[in-house]
Amino acid sequence: MMGGRSWDDWIDEYSEAHQHPVNKMTHTFGIPMIVLSILMVPFCFFVSYLWIAAAGLFVIGWILQFIGHYFEGKPPEFMKDYRFLFVGTRWWFKKIFG
Repeated sequence: MMGGRSWDDWIDEYSEAHQHPVNKMTHTFGIPMIVLSILMVPFCFFVSYLWIAAAGLFVIGWILQFIGHYFEGKPPEFMKDYRFLFVGTRWWFKKIFG
């Protein structure tokens, strides 16, 4: 799935496209918001109002991503390769936890 490249290779390329401090900050908050919203989806079937929170987190998280890329002056990496959608989460974990 990862095209014969290591996770470190993917994360390095992702990092190259995320150098602006505003972009880094918006991704630091936006990525976990998106991931949390996706993890909330199964619970939305049991708690009727939870879908509002999940949808809100998802939309705000993506808005933050695009604001960051506006400052970066580059389109999101997933526009050239969908696999970068998975790399962003790994980048976030590496950034936060080392």
